[in-house]
Amino acid sequence: MIRYILRKSFYGLLVLLGVVVTVFFLFQGFGDPSRLVMGQRADAATQENIRKELYLDQPRWKQFIFYLDDISPVGIHSREEIKQKGLRGIFIGGETKLGLKWPYLRRSYQTKREVGAVLMEALPGTLLLALAAMALATIGGISLGVLAAIKKGTVWDTSSIFVSVLGISAPSFFMGIVIAYLFGFVLSHYTGLHMTGSLFDTDPFAGRQLQLRNLVLPALTLGIRPMAIIAQLTRGSLLDVLDQDYIRTAYAKGLKPRVVVWKHALRNALNPVITAITGWFAELLAGAFFVETIFGWKGIGKVTVDALEKLDFPVVMGSVLITSCFFIGVSVLSDLLYGVVDPRVRMS
Repeated sequence: MIRYILRKSFYGLLVLLGVVVTVFFLFQGFGDPSRLVMGQRADAATQENIRKELYLDQPRWKQFIFYLDDISPVGIHSREEIKQKGLRGIFIGGETKLGLKWPYLRRSYQTKREVGAVLMEALPGTLLLALAAMALATIGGISLGVLAAIKKGTVWDTSSIFVSVLGISAPSFFMGIVIAYLFGFVLSHYTGLHMTGSLFDTDPFAGRQLQLRNLVLPALTLGIRPMAIIAQLTRGSLLDVLDQDYIRTAYAKGLKPRVVVWKHALRNALNPVITAITGWFAELLAGAFFVETIFGWKGIGKVTVDALEKLDFPVVMGSVLITSCFFIGVSVLSDLLYGVVDPRVRMS
């Protein structure tokens, strides 16, 4: 088991390294960051100092080494760098120190704030949105799947399949526009929902207020596709289980159909569903960009889109790295859970 965990963790680190390389060489080739930092100022001496601070006066491979040193939790930095960058961690050594530290994602070109602080402010919004969407997808998907399985061949089964196919086929950005317009504009008088809004609104008289109703429409939009897939998986898996001998035995013993389905059959049909749930949670973290932008929900997705519009590449790079870490972490955790549940996976 330890060897299995180490192997999966090593693969995850390789994927993360590939993401770091791709992100660096993709975004470092656009324009001159020193000009973006300076804005309209054209002082040659100031520009040269900024280029030196950002390591732009070094060859590209050295720039990558410095970037890797910044974002790595283990790095080598001078005393001046530690003070200038505000690095936090444990450092040992003389003028040049080896440290175990928080990754340093550098500073925003526009606000001059640390990218890590900017993204940490937006991360709870994205996590809450993904959790709400996944809860909706799980409850709705399993319910639809069970209904379709026990009512196989009826109008309920046909309707569930139709809803699932529609949910899988419709892109999130399209469904977001439709849902926002329909429930947040046309029917707003009845639903009490708005087209845009974040978790907290600031009222000039009441101050900062929690607005959970603003979570409803983006969570619904983001959860439609995984709900459709979970419904299909639940239906197919449950139909296979319902044909097993022990289910017929349970019915023959006089157990109520509700007990047989929910306590015995569904329990053994959820293995592929659990795998889909863990995988889709990571997908939702990465796929909330368009949904957050459409509904004005303050999260990492909206912050990233705004940064792209302003060519604020450190924020974009940090956002991609954080999202990738979550995606890889959830994927590795899913593999490990699979190995715990089914020992045959560890042997393969």
